[in-house]
Amino acid sequence: MPVYWFAISQAENPDIEKSIWIFVILHLLIYPASNAYNSYFDKDEGSIGGLKNPPKVTRALFQTAIRVDGLGFILALFLVDAGFGLGVFIYSMVSRAYSYDKIRLKKYPILSWLIVGLFQGAFTYLIVYHYSQFTGFDFAYLLSDSSILLAALASSIMLWAVYPLTQVYQHVQDAANGDQTLSILLGIKGTFLFSMISFAVGFLCYYFYFDWDTFLIFLAFNIPSFVFFNWWIFKVFQNESNANFKNTMLMNVLASLCLNLFYLWLVIQ
Repeated sequence: MPVYWFAISQAENPDIEKSIWIFVILHLLIYPASNAYNSYFDKDEGSIGGLKNPPKVTRALFQTAIRVDGLGFILALFLVDAGFGLGVFIYSMVSRAYSYDKIRLKKYPILSWLIVGLFQGAFTYLIVYHYSQFTGFDFAYLLSDSSILLAALASSIMLWAVYPLTQVYQHVQDAANGDQTLSILLGIKGTFLFSMISFAVGFLCYYFYFDWDTFLIFLAFNIPSFVFFNWWIFKVFQNESNANFKNTMLMNVLASLCLNLFYLWLVIQ
């Protein structure tokens, strides 16, 4: 959700109706369908994603994911733009490749990290930014405007920072599935150090993107997540068992809430 609000807040003249449909399609259809599809192929039994005790997956989950995905694509095609429909289709295919057993990007730690951050971040930012305002496939201005590209890059870097943290409590489950995730590769403490550096780089992008006053407001909105993250690092370095489901979910919710509030503040300015 933060990427969507960031893109909308930076769009110069967003179409309200199209923006609402883009929100509905992405957050109520495409993202849930992708999560359900990946859950079906992961067949996780331990805590995963936003669920501490996930239910047993069934064929019905797979069929529902396909139908919801298809509905999202059709709505994107006819209610927003053919180009947005194509973007949604590409996103869905990449998301499926993450857990699909014949491809399973998840077992490649660096590649999966790069692809997830790129498509959930920059790719999503660009299609929301463009299709909330325009139609068609004229993307030349996107690629020639350094400020737009910097905002897209910042979106990806923040996701690259968060991504290993979402895996830090799943080492046993991922290893059982044969997946060598980035967090397993880095180790628990290494994951936190990596994310801390990535967050710093992401904040640096925001520093160059916003004017000084807006950047200070950005920092102020993110104080709660900054404090919690540093407290969490301290606790993990004392005892690695603190890299658990509860703290991961708290970090995710707090970081998303802080960013969403900041972007919503930008929208109403």
